[in-house]
Amino acid sequence: MTVEEKIGQMIQPDLVELTADDVRTYRIGSALNGAGRWPGGDRRAGAEAWAETVGGFWEAAQEAYKDRPFTIPFMWASDAVHGHNNVHGATIFPHNIGLGAAHDADLIRRVGAVTAREIAATGIDWTFAPTVATPRDLRWGRCYEGYSEDPEIVHVYARAMVEGLQGDAEGLRTDSRVISCVKHWVGDGGTFGGEDRGIARCSEDLLRNIHAMGFFSGIEAGSQSVMVSYSGWESEDRSEERAHGSAYLITDVLKNALGFDGIVVGDWDAHPYVEGCTQGDAGNVIKAGVDILMISSREKWQAVYRDALARVNSGDIPMSRIDDAVLRVLRVKMRGGLWDKPRPQDRSLAGRQEILGAPEHRALARESVRKSLVLLKHENAVLPLARNAKVLVTGSAADAITKQTGGFTVTWQGDDVTLDDFPGGATLAGAVAEVVGDGRCTVDPLLEHADVSEHDVVVVGIGEDTYAEMLGSISPWHTVEYAALKPSYARDLEILRELRAAGATVVTVLFSGRPLYVTEEINLSDAFVAAWLPGPAAQGITDLLFAPAEGEQPYDFQGRLSFSWPRGRRTTTSHRVPPHIPDYQVPPGEEEPVGKHAPLFPYGSGLTLYGPAATDGPGPYPLPLDEGDDAPPAELFTGDTLVVGPGDPAYLFEVSATANGPQPIPSDGRHETVFITTEPVGTPGGRDGVSLTFKGTRTFVYAQAHGGRPVDLRDLVARDGTLSFDVRVVEPPTDPFHLACHNDYPRQPALDISARLTALPAGEWTRISVPLSELADAGVDFAHVDVPFLVCTEGKARLEISGIELAAGPRNA
Repeated sequence: MTVEEKIGQMIQPDLVELTADDVRTYRIGSALNGAGRWPGGDRRAGAEAWAETVGGFWEAAQEAYKDRPFTIPFMWASDAVHGHNNVHGATIFPHNIGLGAAHDADLIRRVGAVTAREIAATGIDWTFAPTVATPRDLRWGRCYEGYSEDPEIVHVYARAMVEGLQGDAEGLRTDSRVISCVKHWVGDGGTFGGEDRGIARCSEDLLRNIHAMGFFSGIEAGSQSVMVSYSGWESEDRSEERAHGSAYLITDVLKNALGFDGIVVGDWDAHPYVEGCTQGDAGNVIKAGVDILMISSREKWQAVYRDALARVNSGDIPMSRIDDAVLRVLRVKMRGGLWDKPRPQDRSLAGRQEILGAPEHRALARESVRKSLVLLKHENAVLPLARNAKVLVTGSAADAITKQTGGFTVTWQGDDVTLDDFPGGATLAGAVAEVVGDGRCTVDPLLEHADVSEHDVVVVGIGEDTYAEMLGSISPWHTVEYAALKPSYARDLEILRELRAAGATVVTVLFSGRPLYVTEEINLSDAFVAAWLPGPAAQGITDLLFAPAEGEQPYDFQGRLSFSWPRGRRTTTSHRVPPHIPDYQVPPGEEEPVGKHAPLFPYGSGLTLYGPAATDGPGPYPLPLDEGDDAPPAELFTGDTLVVGPGDPAYLFEVSATANGPQPIPSDGRHETVFITTEPVGTPGGRDGVSLTFKGTRTFVYAQAHGGRPVDLRDLVARDGTLSFDVRVVEPPTDPFHLACHNDYPRQPALDISARLTALPAGEWTRISVPLSELADAGVDFAHVDVPFLVCTEGKARLEISGIELAAGPRNA
């Protein structure tokens, strides 16, 4: 192979940033479809469309080697992390946190096998699953991707899922199995403060015995790839280092000490996180041992390709490192049978739409939901409910499919899915209606019109809004108290109080990606169920809430907590003492599981209806509430003007999109992605400015305080403050253009300023001022502000921005 061919095998672009001509020209060896990426941009694309798309690139790879004495097959990867979750109509399983509560390795193996079969139906070879993180902080926005806080379940499940996805060595070569990937190496579940993409600060012993256990069993089971974490690691013996740049973790430990001979793949655009690397330079990541670089935009992957080629030719990257990477890629392709398999669209399962969401597959999803639910409280023998009961279903999650399915579902954040995306699926309210009939089921999510007294029982669905990765992380100044996180969650608590005052019988179902402080909600309920993120098979919930139909056997709760449940609002890192670690000492940054941090419901808790409970409940009820301090106050800003930028050293300008994590906006050059193009511009006043070209995908641009330190701006609001900035509108927005003082839109409110922008003189610099009171009236919280400026649109627009300031009104300055 030529060096150009070798480097082509190491580059993995995204579907929308790659053409067949690119494959032929650069000898690209693999591609992936990121979340929200579909053939032809069609989110309803079926199995045949997927297989034809994959096949087009496969054919281009064959053509690329037509004049060579060998060929190298193309390989396609997808993030199928809870079923084939990017594909319309595919079976969606509960997220890993729910599966962890099932304590059933055979179930995991069967879920893996079904997922592999559905992936194969779309012609795809490789899935970036399973996630084998061991989440140790409830504030982390990826908790739900982990099976458990304890490595015991992670170790068992990693093996089972790899076996389900890949089968044995012979099975992997067949059309019904796919290449698996254990991720993210290593310690992403242990970052300090639960910071996404942060730093794990622990000894190497704990890194090994807490955070690496799923990798040990997954690799032993034959997983053919390992994805590296965005996060980093430091200990008393080793200074802070990003995993992607750590030759010690990747080469010395993973490849040499563990003997892993498969592919080490980088995460999405992770290379710039490493010291010495940029968007177009991944040299240090390659030298550390990463074999395939996952790079989103065409401009960036081509730049990395050229840079890597130059570095090899200059000797900066040894040819032996390139040969190691390519040998691993070829080895995995050989083990996957890719040289023997025909075109993706010609394989035995490819294009068979009936495989996606097949009845037996959905039945397994429903079984998975049943086995994952944990009954935390049951009093007054309210369960099971009668099938002829008159039921009121209320609460923010009563009829909200997004709260059930969570992130990484169809799109990155999963916040725009509807029941239409899940044929045969149901919301909680829909599943209740299927049992009792529409005439006996009243749905009133905000409890605005229903007469509680006319119903036999009230089922209250509450839960977190959907999120993925950093957008789900809880800031250090917030507690894990559910009702305090958002106004809509507070309304859920108010509803429960109203129902208690009305003397209603209440069964509460909590949808969440982590345990939360919900002690008062539990007290106000006769029965309380932790349902995690079960997906669209809500019928698995009603299988347990209601008595069986005549002649059928009853189902019972069998889920047991795989995470400790917090007793206090500020308890975030209290865990079971790992029994496999002798003389275990709670590490710095975690809480001793005693006293105020003793779990309300310990690891392994779970009640049953018909058999013995796994553990006793915490009673007697009502449980004492945590009356401790709220979140620590932010520093009160009492100045007249808060200068944000661009160019201000206190704030970092970043961009993120619905299928891409945050990336710094460089102040000294052009930044190109499929979502947005940014570049520095000058302004008439000499201030630093930035040009923003939005391309039609939901994209956010915001100013983030360095270190995430918030300020309290309520005094500025009270002094008639404004948020002002200079803007030059080159192309007005085609869709609503939102302004906010946080980076949590659309979960938190924002103002649509598209009309104001459209009304400005085209091509002229103008200063626009928005009263902070308008944002406050819309519901923006100014008590803890670490992102004082955000704009977001799903449409197209081109504008230049400079001189962003928050300032008191003229009479108050």
